[in-house]
Amino acid sequence: MRPLPKPLLTIAIVGLALTLLASAGFAQGPSERGRALLNGNCARCHAIGKTGKSPHEAAPAFRKLGRSFDLDHFARDLQRGLTPGHPDMPAFKFDKEDARAAAAYLRDIQE
Repeated sequence: MRPLPKPLLTIAIVGLALTLLASAGFAQGPSERGRALLNGNCARCHAIGKTGKSPHEAAPAFRKLGRSFDLDHFARDLQRGLTPGHPDMPAFKFDKEDARAAAAYLRDIQE
């Protein structure tokens, strides 16, 4: 059996690595996925963990959102799109799975 040419071997290795990385991402539970989404989209201004101060003074810590939002309906709100509450905040709209994941994480961290 002849070995694969170097370019094909490289493509095969890269393809395998990407497949493994993608399957690791899908293996995350909703809450872990939600944390990753909120970290990437919101942590620049909001405290997204169970502790800590928000980097933007006016941005509420996410662990306190359950006091002013019904988190059972929050996934639906994220799918419809969040309108900024202040000029510094961009508008957000999540797809169904991302919205559910974000809401699951928010429920997990509430005080």
